[in-house]
Amino acid sequence: MPSDETKGPVDVVVLVSGSGTLLQALIDAAQDQTYGIRVVAVGADRDGIAGLERAQRAGIPTFVCRVKDFASRDEWDAALTEQTAAYDPALVVSAGFLKLVGAQFLARFGGRYLNSHNALLPAFPGIHGPRDALDYGVKVAGATLFVVDEGVDTGAIVAQCVVPVLDDDTEESLTERIKQAERPQLVEYVGRMAREGYAIEGRRVRLGRG
Repeated sequence: MPSDETKGPVDVVVLVSGSGTLLQALIDAAQDQTYGIRVVAVGADRDGIAGLERAQRAGIPTFVCRVKDFASRDEWDAALTEQTAAYDPALVVSAGFLKLVGAQFLARFGGRYLNSHNALLPAFPGIHGPRDALDYGVKVAGATLFVVDEGVDTGAIVAQCVVPVLDDDTEESLTERIKQAERPQLVEYVGRMAREGYAIEGRRVRLGRG
């Protein structure tokens, strides 16, 4: 982790695709100067979403990088990498960002790109975690914060939280219950990783500078 305790809050870029409730949790937490991060930009893969509006209300710069504006996925990945790198973030957080980044992005931000997924990995990767959990009939679900690697939701796990699955749950009700637990987990661990530093040791993420 390139940050240092004497340097104050570390710069973070947050990537979103939708309503931005996870982003809002980070924005709110960052109002406390002791929290450890400063959200310096918010990027998105689409226009007109609530997440961008949340950033704009908070006075945070935004950028949009749409896949359809590029001839290939590699060109999109290069553009996303360039726009994110312009803010020189110590960490990049995917907070409901629904696009898989490519090799160029990971080459630049590997080990520093975090994602919060609404399932208990390695179970139920992909974009339908709560629905898949319900279909399988599990009794508990939850959220996983992990360091993104080249796979789909396969990176080293930072933290997990668990919620019950109720008999009358729908995909929507379970998703909302997971979000209620996911937001404080994201806030806690992004802050701790910024303040305390961390190391990735194989499949394990260790907080602290040793």
